[in-house]
Amino acid sequence: MAILKDILYKVKLVSISGATDISVDAIQFDSRIVGSGDVFVAVKGTQVDGHDYIGKAVEQGAVAVICEDIPHNIHPEVTYVQTEDSAKALGIMSDNYYDHPSEKLKLVAVTGTNGKTTTVSLLHKLFMSLGYHTGMISTVQNQIDDLVIPATHTTPDALQLNALLSKMVDHGCTMVFMEASSHAIAQERMAGLKLAGAIFTNITHEHLDYHKTFDNYIKAKKKLFDDLPSDAFALVNVDDKRGMVMLQNCKASKNTYSLKMMATYKAKVLNNSLQGLELTVDQKDVWFRQIGYFNAYNLLAAYATANLLEEDSEEVLMHLSQIELNNGRFEQVPNKAGITAIVDYAHTPDALENVLNTIDNIRTGNEQVLTVVGCGGNRDTEKRPVMAEIACRYSDRVILTSDNPRYEEPEAIIADMQKGVPISQIRKVTNLPDRKEAIKLACSFAQKGDIILVAGKGHETYQEIKGERSHFDDKEVVNEMLNLIHNK
Repeated sequence: MAILKDILYKVKLVSISGATDISVDAIQFDSRIVGSGDVFVAVKGTQVDGHDYIGKAVEQGAVAVICEDIPHNIHPEVTYVQTEDSAKALGIMSDNYYDHPSEKLKLVAVTGTNGKTTTVSLLHKLFMSLGYHTGMISTVQNQIDDLVIPATHTTPDALQLNALLSKMVDHGCTMVFMEASSHAIAQERMAGLKLAGAIFTNITHEHLDYHKTFDNYIKAKKKLFDDLPSDAFALVNVDDKRGMVMLQNCKASKNTYSLKMMATYKAKVLNNSLQGLELTVDQKDVWFRQIGYFNAYNLLAAYATANLLEEDSEEVLMHLSQIELNNGRFEQVPNKAGITAIVDYAHTPDALENVLNTIDNIRTGNEQVLTVVGCGGNRDTEKRPVMAEIACRYSDRVILTSDNPRYEEPEAIIADMQKGVPISQIRKVTNLPDRKEAIKLACSFAQKGDIILVAGKGHETYQEIKGERSHFDDKEVVNEMLNLIHNK
């Protein structure tokens, strides 16, 4: 229970009708779960406008309504508070309601098209190994030390986020590393939070179904850095041409990292193989268990962040070198068939090219590379032909299949992808909408020594079709099919 005027602290108010010294039991922005004594925040979403449900919330017992537009018919016993931005108000109110949890720990946010999950996972494991109680908020899962809390979104809504941070504080966490998606930033889910720092990994075409233009997508990422306080740090990848853009108008201390250019933190790749990476970092040669140039960036970002959080450089490198990640990012699936099988979350053109380029750099040339790839339904359609072209460029065989088709027909998605297949390479491409059958076909084509890449779903353990989610795990299917072949 809280007092309304206390949880409205720092919310930009336009007008108030009614008393603000009243008690409220909980904050809700979903009218379906409003109960007696709650405050209802009417948020204008992409699909639904909460203002349409103010009457329903009041009928269900809401004692206060926070909105951008005061309704014509107001209840005499309900307090109506008008604000400029309900979504932002929800974030600030959530922070107040849970007693400012982000101020009681060091919270670092990671944004970018690719590399968020790996960087956050590296930092979580690193700081745990350094002896800290550490929280993680990511696409794959949320964690308090080793305790796993299932994730439903890359970044939870403002209420869930503050409740989770509060739980982390209660468990003694002093460090938390979180992914900050462009949707979450644009929707003000992080409003009210105090960040110790923010990291920018890279940006490529993605989520244009939501942001409409690439410029809007860039602005959403940049907002994270524009909102940083002066006592925080900003860390950006300057090998991405938008890296320096993120630092414009940023009040935080400005830091950069790079494999190619002059930067605050710099590394050089000495060796890249299926066994791992050898990097020179701060004039020290270190072997890491991660694979690929893209992971060199993630490792460097984690190292730089630890340095900015004032950890000992040598100790950080020692612990980082021992970290192993199994989260559907360039994850090898053990099998007895003598085939290198890799499952990766790559679902953007840039991520797919990174993974296939890594395979290209470490292959001998005597083996086949077989790629199984699809694109999600009801998402950015522009990337579909691009991903098919990339798969063809690096692979000996390509099987175009379903990812999460959602409400689209898999055949229509594959037809969009097919437009990117060069005429000279049509013969290497097979269309097979059933993802399990597509993986099975790739495994049947593969011989000992070959490399199979199954891209797009990575850590996900479901497939979404027509609004229904059913169990589907690429790693399980690959393992099952390869071992079946081996045991013939």
